[in-house]
Amino acid sequence: MIQRRVSRLFILSAMAGGAVVLALSSNRNGLPSSAGPGKAYAAETPATVAMNVERLDPALDQIVPSQPRLEKVATGPGFTWTEGPVWIPAGYLLFAEIPSNSIRKWTPGVGVSVFMQPSGWKESTPYTGHEPGSNGMTLDSHGRLTVAGHAQRDVWRLEQINPKAQVTMLADTYEGKRLNSPNDLVYKSDGTLYFTDPPYGLPKLDSDPTKQLPFSGVYRLPGALNHQPGAPPDRDQLQLLVKDLPRPNGICFSPDEKYLYVNNSEPKKVWMRYTVKADGTLTDGKVFADGTSDKRDGSPDGMKVDQSGNLYSAGPGGVWIISPDGKHIGTLEIPERVGNVAWGGADRKTLYVAASSSIYRITLKIPGVYPHIR
Repeated sequence: MIQRRVSRLFILSAMAGGAVVLALSSNRNGLPSSAGPGKAYAAETPATVAMNVERLDPALDQIVPSQPRLEKVATGPGFTWTEGPVWIPAGYLLFAEIPSNSIRKWTPGVGVSVFMQPSGWKESTPYTGHEPGSNGMTLDSHGRLTVAGHAQRDVWRLEQINPKAQVTMLADTYEGKRLNSPNDLVYKSDGTLYFTDPPYGLPKLDSDPTKQLPFSGVYRLPGALNHQPGAPPDRDQLQLLVKDLPRPNGICFSPDEKYLYVNNSEPKKVWMRYTVKADGTLTDGKVFADGTSDKRDGSPDGMKVDQSGNLYSAGPGGVWIISPDGKHIGTLEIPERVGNVAWGGADRKTLYVAASSSIYRITLKIPGVYPHIR
């Protein structure tokens, strides 16, 4: 939950590698006054940023180069909490900037532009919390963007990667009660959608008067891939899988889809592993890794896996790398608090990191598991 205020003036300062220096006044949405949807307003040269790698096990040497290069590729003005990055095959990155209620687009060599605004809260009454935007994003096997609506309290899909494309609502209620604020999501190869639903998008969290469900859930929506464009949600199909985690957040499958990983942000900072049954439901939930004792800034949040089964997750101090047997083997210490990660680039070895005011990237040795697009 973000409580920092967006300032009216941001300066993008040059770092090693040389970012273009810009000073722009921003409007109440955190956008420069001259920016609008589709207009790039911060053409930056990626800046190399000093970083440290916490190496806890020799196995990390097979993942992280001996001299890794961390680059800041996008930032501000007005960014305070970037989230939900997803690499689009056409060659650009989409990510949420939740406090400004927007989805942004970063194109290499061009810069950042507004892809969609608003992306979450669209009510006529003012949003009274800190996180009015959308959150996690992924692609289905048809290449369509699927979005956790967060403050909008739903899950929706764009029928084309175009902000003016048709929007299809996939989920908004469970047993007649509104979802809390869907946070992150992942498709199984059979087209089933899984997502987490903590209360972070509600202005007053668990005490919000509009909260209808007495728990934070992890859900499964069979047939989401084949849901007809524009059709209302298949509300009777939504299945509650987990309801004993107070703050379920990041979610992803192991490469072979035998396991579903779900992390919990607070009060305990844990990563859970569930066995996926033949019918897609879950069993045998176990604590896979525990970062509760680590007092560095950050909590379990968005996460992905590589093709060898290693887990990369937002966590205390940066990006935690956890082996397939649940051992914390290292941390990429990012200069800002991390919210989420995504694989990109032609070889899927580039890890994009959404961290507070910026988007970073680092090239690693093992390709990541990227959504399979037919």
